[in-house]
Amino acid sequence: MKTTLNIDDELLAQAKARAALERKSLTRLIEEGLSLRLRSGGRPLGKSARTLPVFARGTGLRPGVDPTSNQSMLDAADADA
Repeated sequence: MKTTLNIDDELLAQAKARAALERKSLTRLIEEGLSLRLRSGGRPLGKSARTLPVFARGTGLRPGVDPTSNQSMLDAADADA
């Protein structure tokens, strides 16, 4: 079935680039995206759809690791190697 969609220009450019990279049509990429979204039970994919485990104590970041800094997190990961 043919249909007309209004898609944000930047999103469309990203989708076309991804479709070309994966050597598939834009139509197929959009169909796959819709299928994935519909299979998820219709739940929104925003922050409310994600649940993070919360631990009372005994786990967490080491002292001195800044969770808002990528470099701090990478340094901490490298320290274990």
